[in-house]
Amino acid sequence: MTEGKTAGPGAPVGELEKRKIYAIFGGLMLAMFLAALDQTIVSTALPTIVNDLGGADHLTWVVTSYMLATTVTTPLWGKLGDLFGRKPLFIASVVIFLVGSALCGLAGSMATLIAFRALQGVGAGGLMVLAQAIIGDVVPARERGRYQGLFGAVFGLASVAGPLLGGFLVDSLSWRWVFYVNLPIGAVALVAVILVLPTTTAQVKPKIDYVGVLLLASAATSIVLVTSFGGLWGWTSVRVLGLAVIGLVCVVAFVMVERRVPEPVMPLRLFTNRVFAVAAAVGFVVGFAMFGAITFLPLFLQTVGGATATESGLNMIPMMAGLLITSIGSGQLISRTGRYKVFPILGTAIFTVGLYLLSTMDRSTSDVTIGLYLFVLGMGLGMVMQVLVLAVQNAVEFRDLGTGTSGATFFRTIGASVGVAVFGAVFNSQLESNLSGAVPDGAVGRCSSEILQASSDGLLTCPPVVQEWFLSGFTDAFGVVFIVAVPFGALAFALAWLLPEVPLRDVTKMPDVGASFGLAGERTSLEELRLQIWRTLGREDRLRIWEGVVDQAGSSLTRGEAWMVSRVAEEGTRELHLMSEASQTPLSVVEETAQQLQQRGMIDIGHGLAVITPAGQQEAERLLVAQRQRLQHFVDNYPGSDEADVDELLDEIARRLHAESPA
Repeated sequence: MTEGKTAGPGAPVGELEKRKIYAIFGGLMLAMFLAALDQTIVSTALPTIVNDLGGADHLTWVVTSYMLATTVTTPLWGKLGDLFGRKPLFIASVVIFLVGSALCGLAGSMATLIAFRALQGVGAGGLMVLAQAIIGDVVPARERGRYQGLFGAVFGLASVAGPLLGGFLVDSLSWRWVFYVNLPIGAVALVAVILVLPTTTAQVKPKIDYVGVLLLASAATSIVLVTSFGGLWGWTSVRVLGLAVIGLVCVVAFVMVERRVPEPVMPLRLFTNRVFAVAAAVGFVVGFAMFGAITFLPLFLQTVGGATATESGLNMIPMMAGLLITSIGSGQLISRTGRYKVFPILGTAIFTVGLYLLSTMDRSTSDVTIGLYLFVLGMGLGMVMQVLVLAVQNAVEFRDLGTGTSGATFFRTIGASVGVAVFGAVFNSQLESNLSGAVPDGAVGRCSSEILQASSDGLLTCPPVVQEWFLSGFTDAFGVVFIVAVPFGALAFALAWLLPEVPLRDVTKMPDVGASFGLAGERTSLEELRLQIWRTLGREDRLRIWEGVVDQAGSSLTRGEAWMVSRVAEEGTRELHLMSEASQTPLSVVEETAQQLQQRGMIDIGHGLAVITPAGQQEAERLLVAQRQRLQHFVDNYPGSDEADVDELLDEIARRLHAESPA
């Protein structure tokens, strides 16, 4: 099979057939779905995993190791894809993910499961970032925003389906199938990618900040380890203090390195931008709350409420429904009003109330009430997540558009990792405290505190007094977890008031719903700007675009005449029936428009063929300049957007608009 090549990492691979693009996109969607699914699918399986493998003290690391590995490898995968070509790197990431999935299914202890989850997360990082980059290689520029939006929909679907599918697999087969299910689906994606994905090569070799990536990963891991084990080992223990020192040293070293490298993984100047700094802090807390809830609620529902794994997955749906409703609704309101600050303020207030409501749950709380509480939490989260990315994109300089966008997502994901770890540490510490006092006489042997904390499978065989003692301690510990989270929500609410409201640029008035679901990315600033411009143009009817061009140029042509003279000038000649087909306009109307242009001396017509004249060429160039001026307005207030590559981008888009059909 002959494979197309690209001249650069962002260049489209020729005019690929629609069927081939759909085949490529289908494979990418499958791979992306698996990576997104594994963020949440294990949550409803965790109680069963703990009952089988033990190691309840470390159950949160089944989630945290995956998310942490995914987050810290994302920037490296993106750069390596530019360096070695995306196809081999994407294939490698699929293979790593599938090997990790198989090993997770075979794990015989909690320690090995956590290690294999980290390996799985390394592969997932590549799937997420390379899938988006490949779309930039194979899909025409105008269509990329739509395809990227579908990736966001995949993340939304995975967020809803993850807990439900995980519960179904646990109840129907075993918890190991939570990981085995990836193998057949991943194999299909792998075959599709190998057969149809074009090879890409980069002319410019990127400078990779390997040291910065390593230090950032080490600092993030140290923070998560300290929050995980501080309550277990003691906050003043040598091991915890040692981890804290390592983390601090890594942060200091990271700052020193990022000041000197030519292409830092996260430019320090971003933190001097007040919008980025506040958005990063709020995003950290939002990730903290969301994934802490997703991870621990199934544990409560199954242990205290007696729900099956499938039922606990169903109970998570209201949270995702609330998130979807408010993320879409707030996006529509922002695009109409141009105001965004009110949504993070309202959202943080609402999800703080949601955290408090969750802290009040006990053994008598009904499923309907739990669903209502989760819906409130989801509504709050949906008002915040995409708005933070929008605010950053709107406030940073052009050169930081790419790193600013990925940086906002990075802090939210690190917040999620820390949140799961903190929730786990608080829960384990509180449960140990609750069960250490007033121990009933029957709490011995298989009904002892140690055995029941490791696995509650045998709880129903214990004396009623032991069951009451254990479930009361468990419920109280769970309530403490969420009451501890409430001040963090209040902190996010206070920080949201500090978020400056910078007037929205034309290209940032349409929020990306995919940002609501933590869609990881590593696009360049130029590619991010390209997506924003095409997304903005996509809101306009194509004929209305031509009306604006005609007005800008001060031309006397109609919008149809303007399109036709520009289209003919693009190639010198053009058959009338082809223009009729392209514009989905009756041939008689096209012929009438052509005759009007001939009367103006702009084209000549003969044998169904339109030929451009010097006057027509001059008019077409005038219209192209006007189109270019309209596009320039989109970036005029982007500091640093006067670079040569931005000019080339605007020229490319202007010519594409003149070449495409107005239909």
